[in-house]
Amino acid sequence: MKIPINTPDIGEEEIREVRKVLSEKSLTSSSFDGGTRVQQFEKLLSKFTKSKFAVSVNSGTAALQASLYALDIKSGDEVLIPSFTFVATANSVKSVGAKPVFVDILKDNYTMDPDDLRKKITKRTKAVIPVHLYGHIAYMKEILEITTKNNLKTIEDASQSLGSKLNGKHSGTFSQLGCFSLYAAKVMTSGEGGAIITDDKKLFEKLKQIRNHGLSKNHLTTMFGLNLRLPEINAAIAKVQMKKLPGLLGKRKKNAQILTELLKNCDIIPPKQRKGETLNWYLYTIALKNRNNIMKKLNSSGIGATIYYSPPIHKTPYYKTKISLPNTEWAACHVLSLPIHPKVSKSDMVRMKKTFSSNRN
Repeated sequence: MKIPINTPDIGEEEIREVRKVLSEKSLTSSSFDGGTRVQQFEKLLSKFTKSKFAVSVNSGTAALQASLYALDIKSGDEVLIPSFTFVATANSVKSVGAKPVFVDILKDNYTMDPDDLRKKITKRTKAVIPVHLYGHIAYMKEILEITTKNNLKTIEDASQSLGSKLNGKHSGTFSQLGCFSLYAAKVMTSGEGGAIITDDKKLFEKLKQIRNHGLSKNHLTTMFGLNLRLPEINAAIAKVQMKKLPGLLGKRKKNAQILTELLKNCDIIPPKQRKGETLNWYLYTIALKNRNNIMKKLNSSGIGATIYYSPPIHKTPYYKTKISLPNTEWAACHVLSLPIHPKVSKSDMVRMKKTFSSNRN
């Protein structure tokens, strides 16, 4: 594919940092606070998101998993999540022994429907994981009113929304814990990696133990933990990427503006920013009829248009249930994500417009 849906923006600075790690032979660290570059990256992330603390781990899935352990979610508990998301959200819940319960979404931004969330709460419900899908921030005010009233824990799955804000507040900072992915296709990357942000010092200290086999500062095992550590090579890449992130987000924003203007007369439902919302434009996701036909035409012309997500989790073989999630099922049949990453040129976007225009004719 000439223009992939997303691609990492890696340059000489990242390469130099990785070479330094290799030359120093400091590939990883099992210390309580992590290696030098791990700590440097965490400071940059907490400063960027205006959070007090950040803990890096080796994937976005690990970030969710560690957060669930930190909140003592366990077997017999139910965790409410959208079905319209990447399967890692559900897998992380299953990994701690809890049951994922699927909630429908809103059509306007494909995030969790607070009204359906309220209906799904039972005596076993212990936590909620709203997902900021495609970079769109979930309706956190309404969700937090519900979780507070019902004494439920909240973890934000902000894997796709690093840099998105609502009324100046960063995604991941609305609740107790916010989880990010640093996978190669995200707005910034460490290759593989993830991170958790929080303002709660006790959770911060607990998360550092969980990511390192449950070991305390004096190297005693005082709780359950796993090896979820981020290696120094990955942290070195992430450190450079954090510094580049504002520029990368600026390029995405510019491309989103250009593509919105180009597609304004096409028969599609474009992505919408709410009042006060700043999107990171991780994905430019539209909804349209004849979705599959358009995707084939775009792909044949070298444009990596992609469907996220079909089928939704509750329709997959492992998680299949008989529940009805009408908005989720509608979205799975109509959404199409278009590339707008920094490597996409205006001429690429003009080609996209021509494909949509030819379909209309």
